[in-house]
Amino acid sequence: MNIRIETPRLLLRPFTLYDIEAAYNMNLDQEISKYTGDGGVVNYDEMERRIRGIISEDYMKYGYGRFAVELIGIDSFIGFAGLKYLPEYGVTDLGYRFKKKYWGQGIATEAGKASIEYGFNTLKLKELKAYAMEENKASIKVLTKLGFIYEMDLTEHALTYQQFKLVPKV
Repeated sequence: MNIRIETPRLLLRPFTLYDIEAAYNMNLDQEISKYTGDGGVVNYDEMERRIRGIISEDYMKYGYGRFAVELIGIDSFIGFAGLKYLPEYGVTDLGYRFKKKYWGQGIATEAGKASIEYGFNTLKLKELKAYAMEENKASIKVLTKLGFIYEMDLTEHALTYQQFKLVPKV
């Protein structure tokens, strides 16, 4: 996958194996993983497995997956954002996770907007879903800024998420 998306501040690019260490270190911060439901990545091997899965499964099988995100001109991993096909539900999910020092700067919104445009304009997707724990007010605020509409609550693995939906504007 050779897709690279630039926004005014960000470069969204496919993950590579060189991102494993930076992604692993980011996920060690429990505050970053607090509302993800996956408890963060517990070890380096797990992060390597996940990134290899994005590269070999998501990109190859579905033609898209989460992007590593860098600040333009810095050339350094600051987090990830983008789309992921969830075959168990038959939906495409928008997700993002960033290093704490980049929170509150509109980066999730900027990366989310670029991901949505890519999904609707390039991939021709008919709808996107997004999931956030009710307690994650910041993420819910990002999703509503991006135009997502609350659909329902879902409970999975004893955790409750709010499901949001976005369809292309006609």
